[in-house]
Amino acid sequence: MIKIGFIGIGNMGSAMANGISKAKSAEVFAYDIDERKASNVNQNEVKILKSTKEIFEKSQYVVLAIKPQYYKELFKEIKEYITSEHIIVTIAPGFTIKSVKKALGEETKIVRTMPNTPALVNEGMTAYCFIEEDIDDKAHDELKTIFSSFGKYIKINETDIEAFITIAGSSPAYAYVYMEAMADAAVSFGLARDVSYELAAQALKGAAQMVLESKKHPGVLKDAVCSPGGGTIQAILKLEETGFRNSIIQSMKAVYEKSIEQGKLSE
Repeated sequence: MIKIGFIGIGNMGSAMANGISKAKSAEVFAYDIDERKASNVNQNEVKILKSTKEIFEKSQYVVLAIKPQYYKELFKEIKEYITSEHIIVTIAPGFTIKSVKKALGEETKIVRTMPNTPALVNEGMTAYCFIEEDIDDKAHDELKTIFSSFGKYIKINETDIEAFITIAGSSPAYAYVYMEAMADAAVSFGLARDVSYELAAQALKGAAQMVLESKKHPGVLKDAVCSPGGGTIQAILKLEETGFRNSIIQSMKAVYEKSIEQGKLSE
C-alpha cells in the first residue's frame, strides 16, 4: 500500500491528509511541530507521529506542507533522512525543483505540486510536475491516486506553475470577493445575509458546473442568459463600463509577477 507522510497539518496539509485517508488510497502519517494541529485530521485514519525522522521512516512519499518561509530551515533538518526510496512532494510557491534539489541533494526525487484550498471539500485542483527520469510509471500512477483523493489534477510543465497559480491557486479568493460583493448588493435589496451568501455560492457553483459539463465556451453560456433588452445584458454592460474584465486580468498579473519574484528568491 502507498505510504505517505505529511510534515505540517495546517489547512492544506490536513485537507490533503484527510482526503487521502477518507479515500483509503494510502496509509497516512502526519507530524506537526504544533501538537494542537493533530485535531485537524481524523486520527482514526491518520497516524500522528512525533518527529520528521519518524515520517521518513514510515513513508515513501513525504509532503512538505508547511509555509514557504520555513522551507529552507526544514531542508537542513530533513536532508539526512532522505534515501533513494523517498519522493519529496512540495506545495510551496516559489520553490523550483532545481532549488529544492540544490538544498536536499541532486539525487533527491522531487514532485512539485500546487493544490488549492477547495481540497478541503474534495474539490481541489492540483497541478504537478517532476523531472521525468526521477519518477517511474508506478510512482506516477501512485501520485495520481493520491491527488485524485481530494479533487482533480493536471500534469503541467514547471514553467507553467506560476500561470496555474493565478487561475487556480489564487482564484478561490477572487470568487469569495465576488460572492461577498453580490451578497452585499442583495442584502441592500432586502435579502437576508445568510440567504444571499447561499444563493451567490450556488449560482457560481452551478455556472462552473455548466462550463465543465457542457464544454461550451463561457461566452456562449453568457449569451444564453442575456435576453435582448433584458436586465442581464444591462448588468454585463455595466461590468464592462466599470472595468470588470481588466480588474481580473490585472489582479492575475499581480499574482503572476509575485510568483516569479518568489521563485527568484528561492534559488
